[in-house]
Amino acid sequence: MNVALLGIPMDLGAGRRGVDMGPSALRNAHLAGALRALGHAVTDLGDVGVALPESVDKLIEGGLVFLTPIQEACAAAAERVAALGPDVFPLTIGGDHSVSMGTVTGNALRLAPGGGRLGLIWVDAHTDYNTPDSSPSGNIHGMPVAHLTGLGDTRLTGLGGGWHMRPEDIVMIGIRSVDPHERELLREAGIKAYTMKDVDQLGITRIHEETLERLSGVQGLHVSFDADALDPAVCPGVGTPVPGGLTYREGHLLMELLSESGRVTSMDIVEVNPILDAHNQTAEVMVGMAASLLGQRIL
Repeated sequence: MNVALLGIPMDLGAGRRGVDMGPSALRNAHLAGALRALGHAVTDLGDVGVALPESVDKLIEGGLVFLTPIQEACAAAAERVAALGPDVFPLTIGGDHSVSMGTVTGNALRLAPGGGRLGLIWVDAHTDYNTPDSSPSGNIHGMPVAHLTGLGDTRLTGLGGGWHMRPEDIVMIGIRSVDPHERELLREAGIKAYTMKDVDQLGITRIHEETLERLSGVQGLHVSFDADALDPAVCPGVGTPVPGGLTYREGHLLMELLSESGRVTSMDIVEVNPILDAHNQTAEVMVGMAASLLGQRIL
């Protein structure tokens, strides 16, 4: 497989600094080398240009913090990803989770002119389905899925030129932190979310099977993996840790099963914060997750 790495050092969507160093941490954890060892051809496309928080005024536009520079970076990411060929597997590395507004849009545009039908597997402790009206903080990293489905500020919902995700084409796994109004919006939209209670009761294998069945009608699958989906004991280097997350083996099993399906066409790794990490542990764990999704096996 031809894998294209693209860094998006976004540190504008969250309230804690450090995730702009996530792409460097993942590269230093030998991400490219791990994938080449699996037989893939890997090209590192460098980074999308993103403004530093200290270099721009912290304007709050329409209830959104750093709206303009985030919109600009996501638009650039969407353009870079959309330009990649159909034989390329884009592996985009952040950066906070607001980058997914650009990466998911770009991957949908890669599938078909005007945006193909893309399935989104959102592996995260949070649903990130706030809108500017519901968000308690105004931080955009808590809003990308809502904007991808067309809810929110038009400057962010318009990244795909009118393309939006269908809520029925989204499955969330590992959820354990949801704001009250987010819960209402999710129910109204009909998005399928597997909480950690579901993981405990059903197990990853059944959740994987149900996910693929639900997303059987899409043209491709995008996995957006937030490091905080894993338990903080596994991935301490995240800005919004929530106890009781996926175990190391649950994360790998999910990636291994998705790999065996042969249906995943792109991936994000986001929210790795080396400032809060211990000896780059979180980046190394996430490199392992990417390797499992791209074919690494025990035997």
